Amino acid sequence: MKRVGLLVGRERSFPDALIAEVERRSAGVVAEYASFDAPRADVAPPYDVLVDRISHEIVCYQPYLKLAALYGTRIVNNPFWRIADDKFFNAGLAARVGVAVPKTVLLPQKSYGDDVNAASLEKNMRYVDWSKLIELLGFPMYTKPHWGGGFRDVTRVENYDELMRAYDKSGKTTLIVQEAIAWQRYVRCLVVGQRDVRVALWDPRLGHTERYTRARDTMPALGAAMTERVSEGALKITQALGYDMNTVEFAIHEEVPYAIDYMNSAPDFDITSLGDDHFAWVVQKMAELVIDLANHPQRPRYRWDDLLRGAR
Repeated sequence: MKRVGLLVGRERSFPDALIAEVERRSAGVVAEYASFDAPRADVAPPYDVLVDRISHEIVCYQPYLKLAALYGTRIVNNPFWRIADDKFFNAGLAARVGVAVPKTVLLPQKSYGDDVNAASLEKNMRYVDWSKLIELLGFPMYTKPHWGGGFRDVTRVENYDELMRAYDKSGKTTLIVQEAIAWQRYVRCLVVGQRDVRVALWDPRLGHTERYTRARDTMPALGAAMTERVSEGALKITQALGYDMNTVEFAIHEEVPYAIDYMNSAPDFDITSLGDDHFAWVVQKMAELVIDLANHPQRPRYRWDDLLRGAR
């Protein structure tokens, strides 16, 4: 039997449902919660596929996942890309593949170690011309950590004083700042296997358990043309990232979908968030994916020159 292991931390509904769905299909693959002793660097992990749902927070799993990839285990998602990602890079990536994104600016750190020479920093990344930045982005705008998720430390700023307070509070955290998009409709695309997309209205103004289920009551329907457009954009971004599971959010302003949040290597697949229909779709497509990867292994090539080729 081929083995699929799940690394989890907070959730139960999705892992339990995925394990049951893989077993139901009787495809020569068993899925289970991954179990292992303190790993050795010279011993191959016992899994054909590992589904990573928690290494972004339980970071001791990150070197294990890279080692597993070295030995030929297929990792969902690619551990090298996931660790390399950040929101500033991803804004540039989306723009390069032809997807609209809000204007995005990288800010210098507010503070740094005492042993760093401030004068040397000014020779590289000069400090911010705030009036120029405000002219470019306008108010309101959003400050965000360049790496992270779950809306942590995301701040909407309405004026110069609020912008300065957000920046002063950031300390050694690197921030990006983005223009706000005044959207009329908002969607979240569930993407599995770099091939399947489910487009859903999603309202970030609602409570966590209502954002999918009540969005149809709070905003107009998308229509076929816009559904196809955001689906194509979500696939472009996810394929460029090399993710096998992702969620991609679009804020639609005057019929232009702007990619807002798409660095979701462990996307929210919980039934209480998705609702029954979206949850059933995700479980079905993820089961198809892991069974296919287990039964048709293709050893990935993790060479840094391949990873960086697009930057040359």
